[in-house]
Amino acid sequence: MRRSVYQAVILCAALLGSSQVLAKVEVQAGQHKTLGRILVAKVSEEIVPGDYEALLKGIKANPGKFSRKIVMLDSIGGSVSEAMRIGRLLRETAFDSLVPSTGVCQGSCVYLLAAGRNKTVRGHVGIHRPYYSGSDSVHSTSNSVSRASQIAYFKDMKIAPELLEAINSTAPQRMRMLSASELKRYRLQ
Repeated sequence: MRRSVYQAVILCAALLGSSQVLAKVEVQAGQHKTLGRILVAKVSEEIVPGDYEALLKGIKANPGKFSRKIVMLDSIGGSVSEAMRIGRLLRETAFDSLVPSTGVCQGSCVYLLAAGRNKTVRGHVGIHRPYYSGSDSVHSTSNSVSRASQIAYFKDMKIAPELLEAINSTAPQRMRMLSASELKRYRLQ
């Protein structure tokens, strides 16, 4: 069953990737021969302000019931606050998250992975402390998301609180790739 879901997602991803305009957030409904209707969202490149609205617009443009909703992740991260907004929308609309074998989910993308009801990681997941304007300190107050809101977010997503500690202990200019055992320990798989 999991394999057929993965194949359906890859098919939808190919359809999404074939469009003339390459967007950072794309949503498309598809028909799978055994699963029925599925909805696939793809988040790629950098997460920036406006991506939440693009996802919401794509979801609204595809009303109806779906047997599965899957968000495919292949993102270098970006805005933590936008990733948290997107993640809350993904959770509210019952999406599963998938990092395909050809994909990477790094930086703030981990907030989207965390939002999935079910999570599948076949690619790579990397974490680091967010960049803050004027400082690389997690304690910087300019353009940052509060530690309390990040703790609350991971708690709402049923993610191990140690993930935030691991994120904040990795310098912004470095990338720490998570092992399969770490993904399980943090409840990301």
